[in-house]
Amino acid sequence: MRDDLDPVDTRLGARLAELRTEHGYSLGELAERSGVSRSTLSRAERAETSPTASLLNRLCAVYGRTMSQLLSEVEAEPAPVLRAADQPVWQDQASGFVRRSVSPPHSALRGELVEGRLSPGADIAYDRPPVAGLEQHIWILEGALDVTAQDTEHHLGTGDCLRMRVWGPTRFRCAAPEGVRYLLAVVRP
Repeated sequence: MRDDLDPVDTRLGARLAELRTEHGYSLGELAERSGVSRSTLSRAERAETSPTASLLNRLCAVYGRTMSQLLSEVEAEPAPVLRAADQPVWQDQASGFVRRSVSPPHSALRGELVEGRLSPGADIAYDRPPVAGLEQHIWILEGALDVTAQDTEHHLGTGDCLRMRVWGPTRFRCAAPEGVRYLLAVVRP
């Protein structure tokens, strides 16, 4: 293993390979189901590249789990309290998205809290939810965010909260010159 590899990306790559094997998919089958190229999937599984939020979302949709569930599977067994300094942070350098898992992960619980940050001009589109019918509450802590869901655009400013059920594509665009920081409450159906 190379010394310059991110340990989370290495564990994440290994878990992605395990999930593909558990489901009996070849790289080609997974590429068809997810819409991600075989080469990109292979590079992510070997931790040659850090997967983007969009790529992880597509894989989560195939495997029927949220991104937090997937990321928690590469972390140690969680305690009931997750101190601020220990909250896992994951970055999608390509899109300017930073994701902090605020609540302690637990596979038997349906709800979780995530802090999201988008840099100015960041624009992330998800072609499908990781789990159909996922309930989300987006509370803007600082800045402004444009969220499009079910062909309806919502402009959210500091203090605003949007509640939605996610069935199809969504899009998050940072509408503030200073960036945006928000709390996302996710509840699995």
